Parts: sequence; structure tokens; C-alpha cells
Amino acid sequence: MELLETLRDVGQAREQAWVLFDDVSAGQRQAAEVAARRGLVEVADQEALEELSVHEGRTVEWAARLTPEAHDALVYARTTAVPTPWAEPAQNERLVELRPSQMDALRRYLSLTRQLRVPPAAGLAERVRAAYFDRARNCWVTCLTEEQATSAAYAFFLHSVHETVAEANRFAREYGTVYRVDTSTGRLRPARLR
Repeated sequence: MELLETLRDVGQAREQAWVLFDDVSAGQRQAAEVAARRGLVEVADQEALEELSVHEGRTVEWAARLTPEAHDALVYARTTAVPTPWAEPAQNERLVELRPSQMDALRRYLSLTRQLRVPPAAGLAERVRAAYFDRARNCWVTCLTEEQATSAAYAFFLHSVHETVAEANRFAREYGTVYRVDTSTGRLRPARLR
């Protein structure tokens, strides 16, 4: 993605789509060749190089530009919510990190909203959509209110009935919220472990 951003920025600065040999480093040129094999960069053929040489008034040995698909990939990447390092949860929220299997279970729960008798908490679907994936830590990151965290715990409880308890146990261990039977009433209810 960094290469695509560089090609976009250099091309905009030059006021043309083509980025020339001396506009980028050798490593960036090599990365552009790789991106060309993925359909994200067009490397100039001989005819384009000749036209660019005439336009530039000098010999152009190499040039590349973004494909329409690369432009779309950059637009798509901007829609991913990536909080700044100093972003803090609001006063009534907490930062929550979910493993991919937990996010899958939560998305499945949200997809069933219209069929459920205990609906998800208000705003949970938006928080799940706005979550971002931290590749280095292999987790989805979002902020949840207490009500939304309780709703997530319920989703993991439902998942545990049919599949595994791992997601519910991890959430209970890390965030202290779990769905379990209240021994005084015999009914399921949320509980805080800490």
C-alpha cells in the first residue's frame, strides 16, 4: 500500500500519472514491477517510453503509473478505521481486542438480529463495522460500551452452545463479562467477573 501511495503522491506532484525512473528509488521500482504482476501498476512499454521521452525532452528509461484498480484499492484502504496512537476510548467505553474467531462469531450473531429474541445492544453493529484489524497482533480492535460488551458476551454464549466455548472464555477472562446461569433464579443473565 505504501508503494501505491508513493506513486499516487509523486504522480500528483508531477501533475501527470506517470512516475519516472528518477522519481523513485531502486527498491520502489522493483516493488512496482511486483505490483504490476498483481495488476495494480502499469509499467510503461516501449511506445509509452518514447512518448514520455518526447514530452520530457530527455530519454525516459522507466515509468510506471497506477491502474484504476490501484486507485480503488487506495480509496478502499481509506475507509478502514485506523485510530491514531493517542485515541482513547470515550469515558463510558473500553478498548476491546477480539481474535478473528471472536469477530466471526460476533458478525454471525449480528447477521441474525431480526431473528433473535434478545437483540444486540444499540450501536454494536456499527462498532463491529468500524473495527480495524491489527495484523501485528492478529486481532480486531474496537471500543465498546458496557452494554455492547454484554451483548458481545451473549453472542459468545450463543456460539458456545453450538460450537466452542473458547471465544466466550477468552472474552470473560480478558474483559470480565460472561453470560451464565444465575443460581438464585435459574435464568441466564450477564455477570461481571471483576
